[in-house]
Amino acid sequence: MVQRHQAVSPGSGPYPAVTGTYTVDPVHSTIGFSVRHAMISNVRGRFDRFEGLLKLDGSNPSRSEAYVSVQTDSLDTGVPERDAHLGGPAFFDSATFPLMSFRSTGIVPLGGDEFRIMGSLRIKDIELPLDIDVVFGGAGDAAHGQHRVGFEGTATLRRSDWGLAWNTPLETGGVLVSDKVTLTLDVSAVRVDPDAAV
Repeated sequence: MVQRHQAVSPGSGPYPAVTGTYTVDPVHSTIGFSVRHAMISNVRGRFDRFEGLLKLDGSNPSRSEAYVSVQTDSLDTGVPERDAHLGGPAFFDSATFPLMSFRSTGIVPLGGDEFRIMGSLRIKDIELPLDIDVVFGGAGDAAHGQHRVGFEGTATLRRSDWGLAWNTPLETGGVLVSDKVTLTLDVSAVRVDPDAAV
């Protein structure tokens, strides 16, 4: 997306120009994950349907807030049979729990353009703390006059903590699917109300 003016680049914080309320643009954003498979390789996937709301305070980023909800039946690893298993009762049980969600509870600057978002992740009927480390990617007015911000983020979790504990032991030792999951976020969000209080 071409930026025309009022660009805010990484390393230029604080960021008063980004203050406002934003909605996550799912067309230009990715929520993905990777997990070790058979102890030798990684399986990667993503969720295709999600929405999010960001309330950003560029002058005091620690006062910012974030909320994201994901439709669990939109999971895509490129293998339909595997996706059906992951969406079934052994994992997300999408028919009973169609949404998982994350809500921030605090934001801590880590220096430069890096921040840690502390919050709670709800999967099925279990809600537990989760920290996401994010990097501010920049902001600016793009085509059609839209003011956008961008972030990249990562987090790690143990899926069994949220009840996603299915596994199969391997004859050579170990298990088929690692308990550790790495989440990756690449977020582009569009400002909808630059004057909203944060």
